[in-house]
Amino acid sequence: MNDELNIAKLVIEDDDDDAREDLDNLAWDKNDEAWEVSQARLLKISTSKTAASIAGAKFDNEATFSPPVLLGGFNILFKIEVEGMASGVFVQLPCHDVSQFQSEKSVYEGATARYVKQYTKIPTPKVFYYGDESELGPFMILERISDCGLMSLRICAHRENPDIPAVLDPDISESLLEKFYKKAAFCLLRLSRLSFNRIGSLSEGDDNTFSINGRPLCKNMNNMLQLANIPRSVLPLESKTYSTADEWYVALAEMHIAQLIFQHNDLVARQIFRGLAKDRQLSIFGFSNDKWSAQSETWTSKLSPAPSNVDSFTLWADDLRPGNMLIDDSDELAAVIDWELTYAAPTQFALDSPGWLLLEVPEMWNTGIDDWCKVYGMRLRTFLSAMEKDEKEENAGSENLTFLLSTHMRESWKTGRFWLDYAAKDSWAFDTVFWKYLDQRFFGKRKDGVAKDNLWKTRVDLLSEKEREVMEPFVQWKMEDKTERILVDWDPEEAKKRFAELLFD
Repeated sequence: MNDELNIAKLVIEDDDDDAREDLDNLAWDKNDEAWEVSQARLLKISTSKTAASIAGAKFDNEATFSPPVLLGGFNILFKIEVEGMASGVFVQLPCHDVSQFQSEKSVYEGATARYVKQYTKIPTPKVFYYGDESELGPFMILERISDCGLMSLRICAHRENPDIPAVLDPDISESLLEKFYKKAAFCLLRLSRLSFNRIGSLSEGDDNTFSINGRPLCKNMNNMLQLANIPRSVLPLESKTYSTADEWYVALAEMHIAQLIFQHNDLVARQIFRGLAKDRQLSIFGFSNDKWSAQSETWTSKLSPAPSNVDSFTLWADDLRPGNMLIDDSDELAAVIDWELTYAAPTQFALDSPGWLLLEVPEMWNTGIDDWCKVYGMRLRTFLSAMEKDEKEENAGSENLTFLLSTHMRESWKTGRFWLDYAAKDSWAFDTVFWKYLDQRFFGKRKDGVAKDNLWKTRVDLLSEKEREVMEPFVQWKMEDKTERILVDWDPEEAKKRFAELLFD
């Protein structure tokens, strides 16, 4: 068997400055076409009238639509005036063909928003009603917050074209930035205080109690369906929850394998990452418990211990960022919106410094991921200063501060734990992040001058003989698939069979 020859055929060839893996263009085109059809339907006057009718029936009062329709990333919102209500409401519907799990998303989001409002001081719009059935499908009716703007618009650079992604204003004053960062830190600190005994999504019972009853619905899962036509059958079952952090790290690693099967990505790195997850190494990396990584042998600073692997998990929001924080005319935090893709997750996620400090993600940064890191490191100091001030205010009068989120976040960036969790949560950024920021931290320095396309050769010996044996027929099949370049609607059982062959459990 010529492992090196075969495995080399699946190494991604891309530009060094483009850290984002290519999306499946065929799936993207198909999704765009479907979204245009759905958008036209959602923007019909009849849809707006039906949204008003849904609200009127729930409140048992006259309700009318008030333009304009608001279109967000995952949702479309209809402004509804209800007789007898001063502020009115929003009827929110998931955007078809963007939101891939519409019923789950709506039910989980409604329950989560209510939970956050009930158990934290984070300002959250009241959710009056939500469900997975109405004349327009899954829906949510929530309080309308008026006269506010997005925090992201207060801190971003000026854009002539609003369709261009926002980036942090490089000339923003330190005091203004810290003021807004502190409001975001307030939210992250309060979320970190919540605790759950399993990993998964929140559901609300008839008696207004909350429990973890569904799979963790994460952004990467949505992207896998929306952007890559990956079959639903290879994702975790809808009712699946997890009892340990290690189990969820394995599930995330297996999603990377799933993307590998149905697209064309780095085989070696993903198998190594899954192996580390199964060996329970990922959950302790970068903590004082870490005795396995190469960097742990040379680390001289005292580190915090890893959080519990069981029974204590925190609420993690994949889409919590300044673009979902509303600021009023007095620059106060008026509301945090859009709690979709939020779930009880390993506490490790909450201990990482936030990836949105520059508004744009590292793999899409215009001047490259290395420059993103340089700018991020500078802005992180400002954010941690804001976090420390909020921690002091929260703990005023307390002598024993046993848990400082700012300390964990600082350590996360220094040790590279930030990058581990970033890679775990994003299949498209995974390969670049693994080789650039994790590989040498895990396994030690590589030989200098190794070409990007040959990096896998430096670590292929870490794979077991069984793993390498399984690759040959898989690679042959992938090369045939790559030459065809057709969009396949996979049979669920065939997809699961292909997936299981590469997991070889």
